[in-house]
Amino acid sequence: MIVSLTIVRYRKLFIPFALLAMALHRLPMMLQKGCSFYKLLGSGKNGTFDLKPDWQQWGLMACWESQEHFDRFYKRSFVSSWWRLLCKERWTILCEPLQSHGQWSGREPFGKSSANGISGPVAVLTRATIRFNRLKNFWANVDAVAGMMANAPGYVTSFGIGEAPVYRQATFSVWKSTDDVKAFAYQSPEHAEVIKKTRNENWYSEELFARFKPLASFGTLNGTDPLKGLLNNKTT
Repeated sequence: MIVSLTIVRYRKLFIPFALLAMALHRLPMMLQKGCSFYKLLGSGKNGTFDLKPDWQQWGLMACWESQEHFDRFYKRSFVSSWWRLLCKERWTILCEPLQSHGQWSGREPFGKSSANGISGPVAVLTRATIRFNRLKNFWANVDAVAGMMANAPGYVTSFGIGEAPVYRQATFSVWKSTDDVKAFAYQSPEHAEVIKKTRNENWYSEELFARFKPLASFGTLNGTDPLKGLLNNKTT
């Protein structure tokens, strides 16, 4: 399985087309050969859980049976053609699932693999559906931790993404190593306290945590590849 995350930036003039794409792209993705799972995503402004949407930045995460299926989508699909016509930038990371726990829309899209001894860069997806009666608790605690992540050792980049504003939120981040991820997650008292609260106060009705091995990245966001120099990048 190959997992792709494509982040696109629309020209300001074409923001209405970005909103339209969230509905219009569902059918072509459902019919896309070799795609076993997909999510059309909005984006936050600050690279993590965020109440402020970035109306120019949007995303697509998808699972592919093979690299060939992704390449066919990227080169020939209606969705990709739409991006080429209306977006000023697009960037894609391709990954291999390593570990996954939990569900997304009642499914386990990345399987139940649990790889050990991971070396090199690692990507992390943290995704949750927040209970409506826990929204205040969630947003009261998340900002401080989100601000710490960007300054954590080994942090490379991150994207705040979500299927719906406020209550269906996700962060996709890239780190130099698994040890860096663990250090941020468990050695930071603030982050450890938030993790404890999510369990004790039952914040989420559904959640998923997954790790991936980044395979390649290509394209640009804000004029550069966010993973430049980290991988043996490719073009497609």
